[in-house]
Amino acid sequence: MTTALPRTRVITQYRFGGPEVLEVEERERPVAGPGEVLLRVRAAGVNAVDRLVRSGAAPLFGEPPFVLGNDVSGVVEAAGAGVTGFRPGDEVFGKVLGGGYAEHVAAPADQFAAKPSTLDHVHAAAAPTATLTAWQALVDLARVGPGTRVLVHAAGGGVGHAAVQIAKAEGAYVVGTARADKHEFLRDLGVDEPVDHTATDFATAVRDMDVALDLIGGDYGPRTLNTLRPGGLLLSALPGDTGLSAEDVEARGMRFAVVRVEPSGMRLAKIASLLAGGRVRIHVDAVLPFAEAAKAHELGEAGHTKGKIVLSLPE
Repeated sequence: MTTALPRTRVITQYRFGGPEVLEVEERERPVAGPGEVLLRVRAAGVNAVDRLVRSGAAPLFGEPPFVLGNDVSGVVEAAGAGVTGFRPGDEVFGKVLGGGYAEHVAAPADQFAAKPSTLDHVHAAAAPTATLTAWQALVDLARVGPGTRVLVHAAGGGVGHAAVQIAKAEGAYVVGTARADKHEFLRDLGVDEPVDHTATDFATAVRDMDVALDLIGGDYGPRTLNTLRPGGLLLSALPGDTGLSAEDVEARGMRFAVVRVEPSGMRLAKIASLLAGGRVRIHVDAVLPFAEAAKAHELGEAGHTKGKIVLSLPE
């Protein structure tokens, strides 16, 4: 008699398209290979890049089928050979390279960090990509510190609201662009100067910035150069067209870098201390059941979300 292998559920897609292409499918449960942990996922974060990949606008995973999702929080079920930092029962969170919309995920152990006890799984799952992008941009690349003037576009969004808090934690002065209805939210996060980009041309209203983080793209990159001081740094954290090149920026006497966020349990461990102490607060705007991933994408595409959307999985 053949013993049935353990199963798990994933959210997958077999073609590019709108949210309706996402579907629940049962598959064989993954196992933890050498250097990996098997995670029982309790919550999965939904990111803007997920929607771009789903639609085909940013085909980072190639052709379907594939499983979206980069941010997860859950409980370690098994540790593969060579893993010493985690053991079954540990609560962890991390950024994985796809496959996060699933009940079980097997991924390298060094992509995870211990979940702060002050955070539930929903808020922990909302954190990895947003905080890692902000950290790698503003701390690793820009090295912002006391007195640094930082401009963050889409400051009320998932990455943006994490970026303004990390910049403030490093002592920076922060200007954030967002619609007026998000300005109270931005001030609560510590933004010194909210700018309504729908009513004011930020390219003329904002001046003498040391660092700018572009989370929108298109013509925002070229226009943002007008806000920077000579020698200022423009950072683009976009998977697609940044709107300009390093040569364009250097010709204006400024600097340019593209942020390619990488999984890092080591960085997440540092960020975890900020999360645990409340110096960085991840705002979750909506929590939906795992099977309603399509609805989560619809909410994100509506463009009114403050912070993050998260999928919750049953225990």
